[in-house]
Amino acid sequence: MRRRLILALSIMGCGSAAAQATSDFPYGPNHVFAAFRNGEKIGTHSLSFQQNGDKRTVTTSIDFAVKAMGFVMYRYNHRGQEIWNGNTFESIATQTDDNGTRYTLKARHEPGGVSVVREGDGAGPRVAANDAGFQQGMAKQVTLPANTLPTTHWNLNQVKQSAILNTQNGALAKIRVTPRGRETIKTASGKSLEATRYSYSGDVEMDQWFDDRGRWVKASFKASDGSTIEYILQE
Repeated sequence: MRRRLILALSIMGCGSAAAQATSDFPYGPNHVFAAFRNGEKIGTHSLSFQQNGDKRTVTTSIDFAVKAMGFVMYRYNHRGQEIWNGNTFESIATQTDDNGTRYTLKARHEPGGVSVVREGDGAGPRVAANDAGFQQGMAKQVTLPANTLPTTHWNLNQVKQSAILNTQNGALAKIRVTPRGRETIKTASGKSLEATRYSYSGDVEMDQWFDDRGRWVKASFKASDGSTIEYILQE
């Protein structure tokens, strides 16, 4: 469960493609999820949006703790900040503490593509095809295709991509996204929202829901032990 949870958090947490235009941007200043494992709350995933003229800053904060018998068995903290200029992705910087293993990442859109500089002390064995991590001999600086989006998940355009930037470890995650139709989801307050469900396969395996305004409103995935991790919107 731990390795799958680590991967999912890094993908959730944290290229150049059109974001929603400023005039119809669907989010308010803050957008917060509570995360649950088999119905038990393990933390929060928060987004904040700040607009200054054509510039938009998107800040991500993730704080999780998985407990057993009163003891914290696993802890995950992630901070990220994206900069957009109008509809153009400019840069992202993240810091992650994955249960004591630390990563930093900086990515910037440049004429030749998305330049990624990453650092981390996680060089353990590769345990899954989608756990790129920092293997021995792996380059710490790479250039990804210009249309690569970061995996911060608030941007509806992500569901149109075939590859996305893992914002923890800097790997390029190859994905296939399949629309699953309309569903009604519940927020923490019991409010009902009509949303479209998208299923991810490949290097990311999860379900994600966007409402009619284009807001990310729910997520769900399975941990390797079969437990269910759910994001519930706090509104």
